[in-house]
This record gives sequence, structure tokens and C-alpha cells, in this order.
Amino acid sequence: MTAVIDRPAPSRGPRRPGRFAAPPRPVWEEPPSKAGSAAKGTVIVLACLAVLVPLWIVVVTSLSSKQTITEAGGLVIVPKDITFVAYQELLSGGQVTRAALVSVGVTVTGTLFSMVVSVLCAYGLSRPGSVGHRLILMTLMVTMFFGAGLIPTYLLVQTLGLTDTYLALILPGAVSVFNILVLRGFFMGISSELIDSARIDGAGDWRILWQVVMPLSRAVIAVITLFYAVGYWSAWFNASIYLTDQQMMPLQNVLIQLVQKQEIPVGLNMAVRAGDLSGTAVQMAVMVLALLPVAVLSPFVQKHFKKGMLTGAVKG
Repeated sequence: MTAVIDRPAPSRGPRRPGRFAAPPRPVWEEPPSKAGSAAKGTVIVLACLAVLVPLWIVVVTSLSSKQTITEAGGLVIVPKDITFVAYQELLSGGQVTRAALVSVGVTVTGTLFSMVVSVLCAYGLSRPGSVGHRLILMTLMVTMFFGAGLIPTYLLVQTLGLTDTYLALILPGAVSVFNILVLRGFFMGISSELIDSARIDGAGDWRILWQVVMPLSRAVIAVITLFYAVGYWSAWFNASIYLTDQQMMPLQNVLIQLVQKQEIPVGLNMAVRAGDLSGTAVQMAVMVLALLPVAVLSPFVQKHFKKGMLTGAVKG
């Protein structure tokens, strides 16, 4: 019998990547180290605290009694003696309630008008065969970099007879060229075969826009709608220069009067003087009312931001 002797395999040196081996990944795609993960977590926590702590102080102060606010020195961090007196006084009627209704009406009407104009304009500019779409597009883009200025704009609004009207809060800033370009980019990314097939079936431009383009563009439409709504809800400058009647002022202007000028409305001023309500609680409560709609609507539209904004901005 022949003895079999096990010999070690010859050394082949360091293994080189084969022909079909994956190339090395960039440094930023490598998994982070423990120190890197800890640093990222710390930064995220600090950023969240920087946003949430002021909101917490505003909400807690608005729900605190006058004695609690006096003991805390103005702003309350730890809740104690929770009361809704400030909100009851604000929503019981008067200037603040009227200002909130004005803001809601302007926001709903203005957002609807702006979306109709923006969608129609963006759809027309996204069709290559539309008449004069290049000239119109270049004209709109010029307005992004050059404006007439405040005085000509005010004179135009005054000449049109829009001063001391709610239209002055909507028409001067009704259309955003940036939002039109985002919508146009998204519409151009829709397959032309779908539009051509609908046109072959006898659909006109209105039906194609309503039944083909709009359902496929829900993400970008939701994002642009939120942009317009937040813009109208947070606007205060137009009201400060175009309106002189205090009864027509939106909520943001009343908030400015409460916080900066320290002017408490008449009905609330009597409650403050009687000792039943703190002026600081009133200011914080108005802030909460101003922030509440945006805080409620944003989570529902958040999932559309990546698809709507990035896709609409990159395509086309």
C-alpha cells in the first residue's frame, strides 16, 4: 500500500479581486463606526431638543395660571395648575377669533386659487406643442430674479382699488414661479404614451389633465398645496401695508401686536386687569393657535415631500 502524505497547499499570495468582483465602495457608503453613530445620535437629539423645548415652553405657559407664571418668572417649564382660561377667552369672540377666521378664509381661498392657476400654467408649459410656451417660460423665470419693488407694487394695488380688501392678501403673491417649475417638471415626467392613448380615445385637454395627469401627480400637488397654505397662513406683510382696518387683520398681525407691541385686545385687557388672566399666557396661546394648523397638516404631507419635491425638481 502506498502511503498518502498530506501536504499543505501552496501559498498563492493575497487574493485579488476577480473579474466580476464588486468594486470597493466609497467611504461615505461604509457602515459608520460606533463613535460616528454616537455622534450622529447626539446631534439628532440636540436638534430635536432645540425645536421641541421652545414649543413645550410655549404650550405649557399658555396653559398655566397667572400665579404659576408669576412664580416661574414669566415662562413655565414644569406644568402646574393647568387651565384653559387663555384659550376660552381667545375663542369666546372678539378680535382674535375674527382674526383666526380671516386667516382661515384667506388661506383656503388663496390656496385654491393659487393651485388652480399654477396647475393650469404648469400643464400648459409642459406640453411641447403649446403656443408660445418657451417665451412664457422665460418670462416667468425672469420674474424670479427681477421684481418691480414695493412702491410700484403698492401703487398697482392701490390703482386697482384692492386696498382695504381681502383680495390684497391673495392676488399680489398668488402665484409662485418656483412652484410652477416644480409642477412642470413633474408633469413632463409623465409618460407621453398615456396622454397620447387618452387623446386617441377622444379625451380633450381638460379631461386628460383631470383624469390622467392629476391622479399621477398627487405627491407633488400635496407638497405644493402645503407650500401655498403655509405661505398664506404665515403672511403678515401684505396685511400690514394694504389694510388699515384692525377688524380685517389676520391672526399673524394680531400676534405681532400682542408680542412686539404688547397690545392686548380690549376684551382680554379687561380680564388681564381683573387678575383672572396673564398677558404672557395670552401671548403664548395666540402663538399656539398660529402654529397649530401647520403642525397638524405637516405630518400628513411629509411622506410626499421626497417624491414630490425631488422628482418634480429633477425631471424636465
